[in-house]
Amino acid sequence: VLWTFSIYLESVAIMPQLFMLSKTGSAETITAHYLFALGIYRGLYILNWVYRYYIEDFLDIIALVAGIVQTVLYADFFYLYVSKVVQQKSNIQLPA
Repeated sequence: VLWTFSIYLESVAIMPQLFMLSKTGSAETITAHYLFALGIYRGLYILNWVYRYYIEDFLDIIALVAGIVQTVLYADFFYLYVSKVVQQKSNIQLPA
């Protein structure tokens, strides 16, 4: 029960940070890089799930659902990160 709760909590724990970024409309470069690194971490988890499903025939539905939720939350930020920070090398200005 606690493990399941921790998985679900991890999937939505980034929401306050993303909410703050949307309210202020900008992010320091280090914050943007940190959030991008968290997104890469989730992407690697998805690759791990695909690998484990095909090699070990193992599928954890709880982790899969939570991972999909977290990846969807990051999707909009990834687009902004790539289009703003990588090209400008400065603080990003988020649309209000």
